[in-house]
Formats: sequence, structure tokens, C-alpha cells
Amino acid sequence: MSAFTAAEPAAAATQNISLYRAIWRWHFFAGLLVIPFMLNLAITGSLYLFKDEIANTFYSHRYVVADSGPMLEPQQIAQAALAAFPGSTATSYHEASAVGRSAWVTVSKDGQSTIVYVNPHDGSILGSVDSKQEFGWVVKRIHSLEYFGEWTNRIIEIVAGFALVLVVTGIYLWWPRQQTGGVLTVRGTPSRRVFWRDLHAATGAIAGILIFFLAFSGMPWSGYWGANVNAWLTAHDLGTPAALWDDVPKSTKVTQDVVSRAGWVVENAPVPLSDIAAAQSAKPIGLNRAVEIMHGLGMVAGSDLAIPADETGVYTASHYFGDLGNERTVHIDQYSGKPLVDIPYEQYPALGKAIEWGINVHQGQEWGLFNQLLMLATCLAIILCCVTAVTMWWKRRPAGRLGVPPMPPQKSVYVGLWLIAIVFGAAFPLTGAAIVAMLLFDQLVVRFVPPLSRFFS
Repeated sequence: MSAFTAAEPAAAATQNISLYRAIWRWHFFAGLLVIPFMLNLAITGSLYLFKDEIANTFYSHRYVVADSGPMLEPQQIAQAALAAFPGSTATSYHEASAVGRSAWVTVSKDGQSTIVYVNPHDGSILGSVDSKQEFGWVVKRIHSLEYFGEWTNRIIEIVAGFALVLVVTGIYLWWPRQQTGGVLTVRGTPSRRVFWRDLHAATGAIAGILIFFLAFSGMPWSGYWGANVNAWLTAHDLGTPAALWDDVPKSTKVTQDVVSRAGWVVENAPVPLSDIAAAQSAKPIGLNRAVEIMHGLGMVAGSDLAIPADETGVYTASHYFGDLGNERTVHIDQYSGKPLVDIPYEQYPALGKAIEWGINVHQGQEWGLFNQLLMLATCLAIILCCVTAVTMWWKRRPAGRLGVPPMPPQKSVYVGLWLIAIVFGAAFPLTGAAIVAMLLFDQLVVRFVPPLSRFFS
């Protein structure tokens, strides 16, 4: 009886050790794969949080003007931009957001889109930039790796999923187990590995919830998961209010095809058509009248207005920055001036509102400077976690080997990890597939190929 009783704690201890080692090994592999991408996300994310401040500092000649009297009409501003690029057509108009700010017009010629910055008081050209070279556009697409192609954007989706895994497994590894130090304190000096271990663990524990939030709130932008979730929400009336299009003809374009920035909930919503019959007998209202209508509907200063590309197109007024309460998209018939579809934030379903709120906080737009600084601190915590992870790995790795944490004594613990992988894969398919590949490589390749086993050990 005594031998049986003594065996139980020993078995439990072995089970605990096995689970700890399995999760540590999983945490290590996930970190090894994503650290370079996490560093990119954190650095470019930090820049994007302050894109407006950076633009106003380094490109002030484009954005800041002297208040020199009345402003020109929108059509005059657009004509000034078109005169600077003969043969082009205006595709969108962004009015001055405040006194002392420029207006800008996006023009298109031979398939190339250019943003032209105009002094709204005298029509002088302040500068221009290719739409795909504008600072915020470039930073955002490097952030998502969309700048380099669709397949690289899929990598970021996998990385975001792994970030969720790293936070959860990291909290498990950090969780106090009778130790007296290294929980929220840092022991030793930078010359010792324990210093970097404690700094890594404490940083992850303190910032873990915010890192998890950043990773999860970034998923809606992902090319596969985000697109499918958006489509599912729309199909089940949980995203874009589908009933708004019941009485209007729809084009094959979606909102993100015609505006530079659109809310996530409405970016794939169809763009309606102007009254085709009216095109035969009525004249377009023109840009000046369209801006008046936009103002009459209560669109805030600094909104964007997409200009119809053909006789069936519509004016699309949109506002997508700052206070969520001002987020709004309105499609206006170019002949009658009638608002065909008006989608303010208040009309989003609850789930759509929650996702938009998460995106707004993610981008540092919800609570002003506090929001920006909070997200910046999270980005810096990610950078610190990456640096400390690499440093403590370097200090513990055996010469000439990778130094992967040892396999658990009881391989049966992998059954539970496989179940977790299956559940996670159902929620985030691309990351789930990567986890399965990682587990298969670990269990079927590394384990049974001696040279690899020695290298990874």
C-alpha cells in the first residue's frame, strides 16, 4: 500500500514535467518561427500608430498651409490638381480637415494613381506622391507583408495565430510554481541567463493580455481568415446591414474598390448604381453639389469623397478615422443627389461594432494619445520579448546545436496537444495547418532522424 501511495506522486510529477516540457518545446518552436515577423509587426506598427504625426513633421509642406482667406470650391481644387497632371481624371477628393490644412485630390492616368496636395485657398500645388508610395500606405502594407504579395500576407496571418499561442503557452510557463523570484522581478545581471529569462517572462506576463488583443484584433485584416469571417458575418446579417441594398441596384464593385480607406464591416459591401434612366435625361450634380450634400448629411470635416468613374457610378462619402461614432459611409446618386445607402457606425450589428472597436483600438484611434501610447508600449513589449528570447536562447544553446527544449518523458501528453491543435485549426485554419506541420516535423522527422535529433537537441 505504501509503495502504491508513493508511486502516485511520482507519476503525477512525471506527468507535470512532461506537460511542462511539451509546452516549453511548443513555445520554443513557435517563437523560433515568428520572431522576425513579430519584430516587423511591432516596429511598423509603432510607426503606423503615429503616421499622422510623422507625416505632419516630415511632409509638412504637403499638409500645412497658411490661412489666407476663403477657400476655393471643391471643383476648382480638383481642376488645379488635374491641370498639374494633364490627361488624368479625378477619382477622389479629400477636403481640408481644418483651417491651415491642405486638400488633396487623387488623380488617375494610364492605370497609375497619384495623390495631389492642393492649397485650398489659392489652388497652388503643394506636392504629389504615387498612391502606393504614400508613407502610411507603405508602412501599413509592410506591416501586413501585403507589400510583397498575397502569399507573404498569409504568413502574417499564421504569425498572428502563433502570437496567440505564444501568449497562452507563455503564461503557462510563467505561472508561479513555488518559486520565490522571477515572477514579476528580475534576478541576476545581464551577464547571466536568468536575468534574460526573468525579463522575458515578466514582460510577457505584464503585457500578455495586450499582446493577445493586438494579435486577435489584427486578424480581421488577414487575407484568408478575415475575408471568410467578413463574408460569414455578412451572409448572416451580423456584419453589413444587407437590407440597406434591397431597394437599390448594385454594381460589381465593393466599397474598398472606390475609397482609399473603408471600415472593415463595409469594405466588401456592394457599391450601388446611380439611376441609369436619369443618365439619359439629367446632368450630373457635380463635385461642388456632392460636397454640399455630404455636409448636409452631417459628414465630419476631412471626409473623403470618391468621384464616379462612369455614368452609372456614385459619389461615395466616407469617414474612417478617429472617433468610431463618426465612422460612416454614404453612397450618393450622381444625378439626383439622393443618398442611396447610408451606413453609420450606429447601424452596425453588435458583433460588427465589436470588431470595428477592436480595429480602432489596434490602430490607436479610439482614445487619442493615450490609445497611441498604450499600443506603442505593447509594441515595445513585443520587441523586448523577442530580444530577450533570442538572448536567453543564445546563452543556453549547446555549441553547434539549436538547443530545442528536451522532449517530454511521457509522449502521451502530445495527445492533448493534438486536440488543441485541431480545435485551434478549426478556428484559425492557416495557423492550425502550420501547427500540425510543426508537430508532424517534431514527432516524425526530428524524433527519428539521428542527425536532426542531435542538431535540434
